[in-house]
Amino acid sequence: MEEHLFKHTPVMLSECITGLNIKPNGIYFDGTLGGAGHSSEIVKNLTSGTLIAVDKDNDALSFSKERLKQFKNVIFVKSDFKNFKNIISELSIKKVDGVLLDLGVSSYQIDTPNRGFSYRFDGSLDMRMDLNQSLTAEYVVNNYSETDLARIIYTYGEESFSRLIAKEIVKVRQISPIKSTMQLKELIERVIPKKFQFGGSVCKKTFQALRIEVNGELNNLDVVLKDMVEALNVGGRLCVITFHSLEDRIVKNVFKELSTNCICDKSVPICICNHKASVKLINKKPIEASKLELEQNKRSSCAKLRIVEKI
Repeated sequence: MEEHLFKHTPVMLSECITGLNIKPNGIYFDGTLGGAGHSSEIVKNLTSGTLIAVDKDNDALSFSKERLKQFKNVIFVKSDFKNFKNIISELSIKKVDGVLLDLGVSSYQIDTPNRGFSYRFDGSLDMRMDLNQSLTAEYVVNNYSETDLARIIYTYGEESFSRLIAKEIVKVRQISPIKSTMQLKELIERVIPKKFQFGGSVCKKTFQALRIEVNGELNNLDVVLKDMVEALNVGGRLCVITFHSLEDRIVKNVFKELSTNCICDKSVPICICNHKASVKLINKKPIEASKLELEQNKRSSCAKLRIVEKI
């Protein structure tokens, strides 16, 4: 993997490193390694500590292994971060001191046409983060029912014209399969009324929805966040960067629940749940990119960073 091909500017890098409050001898888990932008800074702050670097993209792992080859305290794992419990168990690790999740798509993935993530390039309608998996966006578009397509596009893309788009997809694929990003882009632009085509590409929501479906991005996110908190040492921190409202809502709700002593319905006069807070919120409101970072990296504009500490 050539370095010039794998360019990815880590979002809110200094905020993440500060947020993790790194112990030089601690164990840290980067569940979304990507181009090792965050990981390279984490490992620089370790002495006898260990970094577990996880990604399901072979290209990301190949590049990052080369980038971090000087560090002998990095364990690379090809997996989905949602397999967190199994990963640390197989490494005979019971507790960690920090976890970082950057839930965005890497710039490399977006800017590689044949990965199919972007409507800016003509490429295969793929969208797999893990190229070893079988489900692709092409399969979803050409095989899911009109009802399921509409549901996915509306739920994961929050697209008001989901039914129109789904109907047009089914109409077009009956004549010939939809195989490229440009075919899908032109279809979406054709079906959405011109008066609503402003403020950026009208393809964004549908492409986001398909990507989430293909990669199961929201599946069990709440579960793994709780698993990660459970595995933190006291004082350990979990930092999560989100890029759209759906995943941010999940993170926000999980953190709220875990930082609250009682989660009983407000109509109940006394607490009967016996729930005890396991974390404290480091930031009550999400941290957003600075003005300087926004000028240097436009892809940080939607990013939100939430941090909790185990108590």
